[in-house]
Parts: sequence; structure tokens; C-alpha cells
Amino acid sequence: MTTSYRPVLSPIMIEEQVRAALAEDLGRAGDITSQATIAPDMQAQADMNAREEGVLAGLDLARAAFRLMDPTIRFEAFAEDGDRLAPGTAIARVSGPARAVLSAERVALNFLMHLCGVATHTARFSSRIADTPAKVCCTRKTIPGLRALEKYAVRMGGGSSHRYGLDDAILIKDNHIAVAGGVGGAIRAARAFAGHLVKVEVEVTTLDELEQALEARPDVILLDNMGPELLRRAVEINRDCAGLDDAAYAADPRRVKLEASGNVDLDTVRAIAETGVDYISTSKITMAAPTLDIGLDVVVG
Repeated sequence: MTTSYRPVLSPIMIEEQVRAALAEDLGRAGDITSQATIAPDMQAQADMNAREEGVLAGLDLARAAFRLMDPTIRFEAFAEDGDRLAPGTAIARVSGPARAVLSAERVALNFLMHLCGVATHTARFSSRIADTPAKVCCTRKTIPGLRALEKYAVRMGGGSSHRYGLDDAILIKDNHIAVAGGVGGAIRAARAFAGHLVKVEVEVTTLDELEQALEARPDVILLDNMGPELLRRAVEINRDCAGLDDAAYAADPRRVKLEASGNVDLDTVRAIAETGVDYISTSKITMAAPTLDIGLDVVVG
């Protein structure tokens, strides 16, 4: 059995993101509401709880928000990223100088609610196809500045990451093909350019383009906006091209992988997975994920 370790976010990146968010919120004068209403030596304790069902992601960013506001704040976590949350689940307890606790509250919750929302929405998609070999993937359609965080949240929800940017994999899309003059030529040019560790993927919209792509042997072929019947036929063509039967096709690591994209939602993802594609990419798990309701309530008395 292969061990699968959880991804982690770099502490340096966490601090950079959280520090920028706190600076944006505090502005030039700081939290004037807390300064105006709370004595400097007042202490507070607050409990962070889930108010609806979901998946936890981004706890370290919440922790960093309180630490950067005041290093004497104590952050006691009761859960960890990837945990499934029920309404009322205790996530953490925060205690320390009241002004600092309340000043960091919004930034901590903003990160946590957004990333939990992404993880939760990803889990909804993943659960629909859990008994198939297909994996749900995110794309480069992310909120600017938050890509690494959102892709981390996708993995917490059981999804897989696509490329992180323009520099870590080659994805030849329709406009590249139009300029390059054809599918096969674009793939061969990419192969000649890429180092041996760089994957090459090409987007196709027809079965004719698929066959051209298979002749040039990219690592992955993205089947764009194809319905289930076309996707099923694409899988058959790929299997026949590789000269494999059904069992060997599923297990062969050398064959070209197929990725479906376009018209993917919670109602269609199951039918897409059942066609036999390897990956299903969708921007909905990042760009259309609703936030998860999480509260921070001061304990009184």
C-alpha cells in the first residue's frame, strides 16, 4: 500500500499572505473600534465553531492571523485540515489581549471560510465519483493572489491539482494550435522545447484532432466540451491506439492520459467519470465555491 502524505503550506507563504491581509484591514490607524471600546489590558477568550457541514482547510492561516497581531495570543486547535465538520464542531479556542483578538478575527475567518468552502465544494464533486478511477482537478481559474491556497484547499477536499501556472507544465490550447498551424506540429514543437521533467498536454475539440494528437504522443490530452458519448468514443480510440484491452488500459502507466473539461457540474460529473476518462477538470471547485459559515464567539462570564 502506497503512503499518501498530506500537503502542507509553506510558513513563509502563510506569513506573507496573512501579513498583507492584516495590513489591508488595519489601514493607517488600526482597529479604531476596539481601541475606542476596549481597555488596553482587557483579556478575552473566543471559540471558533463550524456553523454548517463541511471540510476544514486553512487553519494555519487563521492561527497566523492571531499570532501576527499579538504573539501572546494562545490558539488552541481542536481539529486539523482535512477533517469533516458537522454544525457545531469546535475548531479552535483563542485567548489573549481582547483588542488583538478582535482585530485579527475578520482576517482569520476570511481565509478560513473561503478555503473551507473550496475544500467542501471539492468534496461534493469527489464524492460523486469516488467509486470510479477518475479524479477531479482544479484549474488556473483562481482568485488572483490566492492560487496556491485554493489549490491546497482542493487537495484537502479530495481533489487533485492541475498545473499551478504557465511555468510548470505545457498546455497547448486552441489558440496556440491556431497560431502554430496544427495539433501535431504544436505537440512536436513542445516536445522539442520541454525538458524531460516537463509534461505536455494538448486541448482538442474533435475526435479528428484527438487522433492527430495521439500520433504525436503528448502526456495528456484534454477533451474540451465533449459530451459523454464523444468522451466514451475518445477513450475507445485511445485504448485501440495503445493496443490494450480494458484491464491493461486502466493499469498501463505509459499510455496517454485523458482529461475531460467543460460543462462539468454536480449533475454531470458522474456521467463524465463513467466514460473512462482519467481526470475531470473544473473551475467550479474554486471559482464557484460558496464560503463555509464559521463563527468566532467571545465566551462571556
